[in-house]
Amino acid sequence: MFTATLIAADRLAEGDVSAAADRLATAGCTVARQDWIERGVAADLRFEGDAAAARAALEGGFARTDVVVQPSEGRAKRLLVADMDSTMITVECIDELADYAGIKAEVAEVTERAMRGELDFEGALDARVALLAGLGEDAIERCLAERVTIMPGARALVRTMRARGAATVLVSGGFTRFAEPVAREIGFDRAIANRLLVAGGALTGRVAKPIVGAATKEETLRSAATERGLTLAETLAVGDGANDLPMVRAAGLGVAYHAKPVVAAAAAARIEHGDLTALLYAQGIARADWVVEE
Repeated sequence: MFTATLIAADRLAEGDVSAAADRLATAGCTVARQDWIERGVAADLRFEGDAAAARAALEGGFARTDVVVQPSEGRAKRLLVADMDSTMITVECIDELADYAGIKAEVAEVTERAMRGELDFEGALDARVALLAGLGEDAIERCLAERVTIMPGARALVRTMRARGAATVLVSGGFTRFAEPVAREIGFDRAIANRLLVAGGALTGRVAKPIVGAATKEETLRSAATERGLTLAETLAVGDGANDLPMVRAAGLGVAYHAKPVVAAAAAARIEHGDLTALLYAQGIARADWVVEE
């Protein structure tokens, strides 16, 4: 049995849910039941049939509505591993840090290409950090205070999952000086990220090795699951860039969040319209049961 969840960024009507059932039937699926998770916002359709065909039939069929299709059993996940930049926060920290050095456009272009999978992530990170050599260390705290904004829904997602017994890990190809305070503010159990090297009150233009990249993200997911005696089916991973792809593919529910095309095309689920609370609805958790953001 599978569940298709419709999650509207605006409003979901009764007619939309009925239309979704019709689309599933046309795709050769047998709908067993329809339930609101949150009336007017999110609804479940339980069905038997081909999950890939169901997803193809539903995605793009309803205005500003995301669709998640997954096995009905085990949809409430017990481990969350999440990317930070452009996923749990609204910016790419290295691009914003580069702005304090007057080279944001140059660095952001490389970041965009790396996140699209057009450049080797580790090499691209080294090249971008090298451009920051000599930037005063105080720019890190200024950037954190002035530029870093938590993504809508992040606190509710993480705090609700933790309250329900899930472990939560923030793993970033960015930097510890941003990831650690962001993780504390959102409510993650821990954070893993790269360490910028500083000497004499200024960035040296180097990052400590080994670099936290795609392989580290996948290994974090796998090792955190093993440590807790979980199967990968019990895990949720979310990210937006090419370096998130291995962990997104490995997770029981791998989500591309407002992602680059290469990630959106490969992920088991795409959230393109809603905020991060869509991942609570995807687990069947209604708003009344969220740990509300402070």
